[in-house]
This record gives sequence, C-alpha cells and structure tokens, in this order.
Amino acid sequence: MTSGDQSAEGQRSLFILSPGDRDGLIQIAQSLGWRAIGARRAKDAPQRYLHSEAQIALVDLRGGGDVGNLLAPLVPAMEAGGGAILILIDERHLDQVPALLAVGATHYLAGPVTDLRLNAALTSAHRLVERLGGGVAHNQRAQRIRRGDALYWALGHDGLLRLSDSLAQHLGVDAARIAPAALVRRLPRVERRTLLAALRMMRLSGRPAVLAHGLPARPGQRLVHHLREADGAIAADVEWLSDGQAQDGGSRDHLTGLRSRQAALDWLDRRAGLPTTILLLSISQFDRMNAAYGQVVGDALLGRIARRIERMVDDVAPGTMVARIAGTEFLVGLTGEVAGSDRATFLARQLIGAVGQPFSAGDHLIRLIARCGIAQARAEDDVTQLLRRAGTALSDARQAGGEGIRILSAEKQSRQVDADRLETDLRLALDRGEISIVFQPQYPVDSDKISGVEALARWNHAHYGPLGAGILFATAERSDYMLPLSAHIQAEALRQAAAWPRALAELRLSINVTAADIAQPGFMVDFLGLVDRSGFPRSRLTVEITESGLIEDVGAASALLTALRAEGLGVAIDDFGTGYSSLAYLKNLPLDYLKIDSGLAQDIAGTARDRIIVRGVIHMAKSLGLKVIAEGVETEEQLALLSREGCDYYQGFLRSAGVSSADLINLVLAG
Repeated sequence: MTSGDQSAEGQRSLFILSPGDRDGLIQIAQSLGWRAIGARRAKDAPQRYLHSEAQIALVDLRGGGDVGNLLAPLVPAMEAGGGAILILIDERHLDQVPALLAVGATHYLAGPVTDLRLNAALTSAHRLVERLGGGVAHNQRAQRIRRGDALYWALGHDGLLRLSDSLAQHLGVDAARIAPAALVRRLPRVERRTLLAALRMMRLSGRPAVLAHGLPARPGQRLVHHLREADGAIAADVEWLSDGQAQDGGSRDHLTGLRSRQAALDWLDRRAGLPTTILLLSISQFDRMNAAYGQVVGDALLGRIARRIERMVDDVAPGTMVARIAGTEFLVGLTGEVAGSDRATFLARQLIGAVGQPFSAGDHLIRLIARCGIAQARAEDDVTQLLRRAGTALSDARQAGGEGIRILSAEKQSRQVDADRLETDLRLALDRGEISIVFQPQYPVDSDKISGVEALARWNHAHYGPLGAGILFATAERSDYMLPLSAHIQAEALRQAAAWPRALAELRLSINVTAADIAQPGFMVDFLGLVDRSGFPRSRLTVEITESGLIEDVGAASALLTALRAEGLGVAIDDFGTGYSSLAYLKNLPLDYLKIDSGLAQDIAGTARDRIIVRGVIHMAKSLGLKVIAEGVETEEQLALLSREGCDYYQGFLRSAGVSSADLINLVLAG
C-alpha cells in the first residue's frame, strides 16, 4: 500500500517554502528521493500546498524569517490534511522552538542542512503523517480535491457563484462568477426543481448534503455536488461520474468516503444465512470534542479516523467492507476465515489502538477512546437481529471498561451488566457501604519514598462484584447522582486521611473534583468546611479536576481553582491527554501540578513520535512552573524515560495499585 503523500510514481512529495534557498533545498530533497514542490512567496503557499499531493511542508526560517508571514498561514492547511510542518532555523534561535511548536510546527532542524540531517528530519515527519492517519490512501474524491484540477464552487454573499477554473472550463462558462440561475438553466428541466429544493434545505438545516444531475451536453455522465457550509455560505466540491460510478457514489458516506449505512445494510442483507461477523466501533465523547472545537474540526477528525480504520482493516483483512453507519459509529464486516472470533478480536484491538493514538491539531493534542462490540451471525439472524446483537455487545463493552471489547459468538449471549439495575442500586450503595476508598501511592521519579496518594473510588456490588470507577461514574452521570457520590468520596477520603498516624504526616492527599461540583453554587464554601471539619491540613491537600471537566466551563473552573489555591490548597489538572489537550489554556489556569494521562505516559516507550509528544507536554508544563505527575506507569522503561524528560512524580502498577488505609500505613512503615 502506498502512502497518501506519494505520487503516482511512488515518490513521497514535499512542499518547500523558502524565500532564499528554494532551489538548493529542492535539489537536496530530490537527491533523497522526494518529489519537491517549491515556493519563494508566502502569499500563495497555503493554496499551493493544499493543491499539491504533499503532506509534509518544509518552511525555511533561517536568516530571521517572519514566523507570522511564513509559518502561520500554512498551519490550517496542514491541520486539514493531517500533515506535518518541518521548520529550518539558525542554531542561535533555538530558544524560539517552543513558540514555533505552539504556533503549529511539528518538527524542527537547527544548524547546517546536510543530506543526512535533512533525511532524518523528513523521515521523522513522514512517520508522524503515517501515525496520524494522513498517509493513508485517500478515496478518489479526496485525491481530486487535493490536486490542482479540483472542481468546486462557493455561493458568495453577493449572491453569485464563484467557480473554480477547472469547473468553469468543464461547464463551458467564460466567467468565474455567474448567477445561480445561469447554472440552473443548463440543467434538464426535470432536475431543476430537485437542485433548488436541495439548496433551500441546505440553507435551512446547515447540514451537508449531496445532489446529482445530468447535463444535456454530457450524455451518460452526471455532475455530483457535495454540499457543505463554509464561512456561513454554501459551497460544494464537484465531480463527474458515469452512471455506474454515480450509483457507487450514492453508496458512500459523503463525510468520510467510507460505505454508507444503507450500503452496509445492503451488504449484510446479501450475506443473510452465510458465515459473517460484524464489528461495531464507537468513538466515545466525540460530542464534547465537537463542542470544544467546532464542527469543521470534528468533521476533519472523522475523516482521519476513517483513514486509520481503512488502513488497519486493509492490513489485517484486505477487501473487507467498512462503513460509517451513524455519527461516530463504524461497521466492519468480516467473512471467510477472518470472521473467526480470534481474528475478529485481534482486529478490534488493532482498531481501538489505532483510534487511541493522538491526533494533533495545532497546539491541541486530541486523544479519543473507542469501544468495540462484535457479533457473529447465527443461522436465524436477519440484518436487524445481527445489528441488535452487535449493539448489545457494544453496550456491554462501554460499561465494562477494560480493553473495551465484547463479543457475542453464534452460540453465546452477552454477560451485559444491566444499566437500569445499576442506576437503582447506586442510590442504595452509599447506605450499604458498597462504595469504598483506596489510595494509590505517588513517588518521586528518583526515590522509593511515597510522597503522596490519590483517593480513588471502587464499587463492591452485591451481585456483579467489584466494579471500577469507569462504570461507577458513568452510572452516576446517567442517574443524576454525581453530586452525592462525589461528596461521599471526598468526605470519606478526608475522614480516613485525617486518622493516619504521625508516620504519614508528610503525605499529600489528592481528591478529585467533578464538573458537577464546579457547577454547584456554594461548592467552595461547603468543600472548605468539609476539609476543616475533618481535621486534615489544607496545606497537604491537592484538588484535582479532570481535563474534560475543565473544558465544560473553563471560566467557572478557573475562578474556583483560583479561590481554592488562595485558601492554601494545591491544584492539579488530571488526566491531561485524554480528550482536548490544549497547552494554550494551561498558562491561564492557577495550577501547581499537571497529571499526564496513563495512555500518554505509556506511549513514551513507543516510537520516537510518541516520545516527542510526551516530551513536549512535560517541557511546556515545566516552563509554566508546574510539577508533572505521570499516571499509569507500568514498566521500568517508562519510568526511566519519563525521568529523563523531566517528570517529577509517578503512580501506577509498577509500584502499587490502589490500597486501603491500613495497607498504605504498612507500605509507608515498611519503606
């Protein structure tokens, strides 16, 4: 399989912007096997980059190049395509690197540009493109839009249609701007009403749409318009299709290029009675990401997710049917020997891992969580029954935590936890004493002495047994019981910590504060009263707020954290890297600690790209004066790498899981 930034001849493509050394850099790049597209002027660089096949841009800032003029305009184009930006700088300007990375650069090369050094930097950038999904082969429509022969139009605020040069040429129109009526008059009379109705619906709903029509001068071919909203106006990407292609185009999801829901249903219907396994893959909390960054970023991210899924499926089971069947749900249909439970489960793990790798968007680091339900068809299953069984398995996977996969074989039923029962039982769990508190020790990276603990909750359910915090808090959110649960956890953790013996007098205690707590009027006064009544010193208490809780209302969270810090408490942002990580907003928050999410911390032992991401987070936090705590550390290798990058503390199974107060006391005394 060739990468998406490779030309038809198999060469990798590179876009070079260099006011002073364009030709020299092109010559070096070509000697290294790259197909180079060069520019000296920054004015038209973003458009040329988008119309090229390159997904790596090299920006030459040597000699004091203007960052705002040369680098910043390329960043949106790079983000749209999931690409990488390599900057060249003078060694004396190394202190500018953090600012350049914050603007949107992904790699830098300082000092002399030799063949060896440039090749290493470009190779690293290429790995990033592959990792982020941008290197996957695009569908035909995406390839056309990337090339200079793209067909598109936009409806301006002046009421005129602005046509691309290629589209105007195809339609035989002399002017690049025409009245919509002039285009409508070129359509067969029977199709004019359909076009106008689609445009009106698009105006009213704002939702993307697809319409197709013929032209008298092009018999046997149809013009397909992929309508979208851009800057408050209607625009469209356009393609010519033959009658056969148009039928296929209607079976495609317009946003991702994958098969549509209807195409998936038709495929399953044709497979009725035959050995078939389907995987339902769901992306969690995508609506929050959409709310944080907007629909444009969300739509682009869905396309990149689709590319990762396609690539992984093609590696494991070539020729497999892949479809987007709902907003953030994808279906993979397996047949033959790959439909066995072992192969299906293996593929599910690979897909979850691929989606879980970070997506970069400017100074944001977006990490997504996927869950997968697998169902093997039974002889009596029709399409509806098979999808229902896969949905049941997916629901089970969402609730159960762990690796996030559940499978329903042809013989077995799901061991699904009853969500309704959990909501009922949770209201009794506090009175029954089923919600317990454990404390996970935290250690300095260079010491075996416990420096602090984080209070965690566990649900010892009478019927299902021990349930993790994921199910506990998900149930609390669904049943509107988050506030009582959070208050119980905070009070019980403080009560137990206040009773610790003198040997634990130096330990810090970290307690979580939820988004629901922040939204509660008078929370700070009540919480400080709870702390003082417990007798636990304010000076040893750290309040942790999750990144997702912070995003819900940054203003309210910032005000609360500022007030709590003024009262002598430490403040930490928890699970950094799980969702919408923005290094930009950290500088405006009153923080003492940044806690790196376990998935991000564990990535440091992965590829060079993984280490670059973790290194960037740690260094940016340190530059803001924050102490860094890594969660979920499981191996000595991870610990050594985190220590080398400047991490201050860590917690995880490498040293200890969450323990009771009694076991914690024994750990401290034994140490």
